Amino acid sequence: MGEAQIFPPSDRLELIEGEVITMSPIGFRHAATINRLLDQFLTLQLQKRTIISIQNSLRLAPHSEPQPDLVLLKPREDFYAHQLPQAQDVLLLIEVADSSLSYDREIKIPLYAKHRINEVWLVNLNQAQLEVYHSPQEGYYQDQTILTAPQTLTSLAFPELEITLTRILN
Repeated sequence: MGEAQIFPPSDRLELIEGEVITMSPIGFRHAATINRLLDQFLTLQLQKRTIISIQNSLRLAPHSEPQPDLVLLKPREDFYAHQLPQAQDVLLLIEVADSSLSYDREIKIPLYAKHRINEVWLVNLNQAQLEVYHSPQEGYYQDQTILTAPQTLTSLAFPELEITLTRILN
């Protein structure tokens, strides 16, 4: 449904036996459980310095709770079980886009800048490139870089990790 652009990419919908059903919001405990599982398998490379959250809500304002594709969060003992992570908890935010590319660029990236999320990556599957956004100020990112394979990338939050774009984009 999202690829066909029948519904906006921001809608959380499922097609169940021919019926479009609105999905329930992801609750704190649900998200915390996913975060705990991901922590067991994925954050070992980052030496317990982050919680990796996949498609879980991020509370930016009373009326803004986007669900980014991947967020590296500051670690917390409760794995955000009692409240959603907020902008100040984000170390790195990643969106992956094909049919949602214009929505992500025009709506979500400025929203992240408005809330001063320091580092955002947009994986543009249509053009096989990675857009890197840094230094938010007054609702936009001052630094924007476009990278393609076989370039490598390091995160501001984790400068010791070198990421090869060939592995991401191919």
